[in-house]
Amino acid sequence: MFIPMLLSGCGGPLSTLDPAGPAAASAAWLWWAMFAFATVVLIVVVALWLYAMRRDPGDVTDESAQRVQNRWIVGGGFVLPLVSITALLAFGIPAGHNMMPLASDEDVLRIDVTAHRWWWEVSYPEEGIALNNELHIPVGVPVHVHVTSEDVIHSFWVPRLAGKLDAIPGRTNVLRLQADETGIFQGKCAEFCGAGHAHMDFTVEAHPQDDFDDWLEEALQSND
Repeated sequence: MFIPMLLSGCGGPLSTLDPAGPAAASAAWLWWAMFAFATVVLIVVVALWLYAMRRDPGDVTDESAQRVQNRWIVGGGFVLPLVSITALLAFGIPAGHNMMPLASDEDVLRIDVTAHRWWWEVSYPEEGIALNNELHIPVGVPVHVHVTSEDVIHSFWVPRLAGKLDAIPGRTNVLRLQADETGIFQGKCAEFCGAGHAHMDFTVEAHPQDDFDDWLEEALQSND
C-alpha cells in the first residue's frame, strides 16, 4: 500500500513525471536517473554506517586511523561529487538541448507570449491572432514560444510539455515546445510575482494538424 501511495503523485495535469512531449520526457528521465542515483548513494551510506557501528575496530594506531580518514575524505569529498556532477551533466545537457530552438527547425510556428500581472498575452505574429491565457499548437511538430514580460519576472511552464522558462522584462527567451498527443495541458507561472501569482494560469491545447488548420482559419475570421 505504501508504494502506490508514493506513486499516486506521479500523474495529473501538472505532473512532470507524466510527460506528453519530448522535452518533458527528457526532464522526467533526468529526474528518474537522479532519483535512482540518490537512492543507491543513500543505501550505500546507510550500509557503511551500520557496518561502522557494529564492526570490531581491533587495534587502531594513529597512523592507520589517519589513512582511513584520508580515504573517506578523498572518496566522499572528491570522487563522489565528481562522479555525481559528471553523471548529471551527461544526462542534463541533452535534456536541456531538447528544450532549445534548433537550427533544423525550419518554418516553425512562432508564438509570442508576454507575461503580465497576472495574465498571459498570447499572439501569433505571422497570422495576426491575439489571445489571452491560451495557446493552440499542432501535434507532433515543434513550435517556438518567444517569452517576455511587461512588468516583473515571471516563468512560463507547461509541466507535461517542457521545462520552465523565465519571462524577463526587456528580454525575449525562446522555448521549443512540442506535444506528442492531443489534449489540453495546464500551464502555470513558476516564479512568484505578487498577490495574484497562484492564479496566473494558462492552457495549451494540442490539435491534430487538420484541426489546427481549421482553428487558425476560424481565429483569423473572428479577429477580422
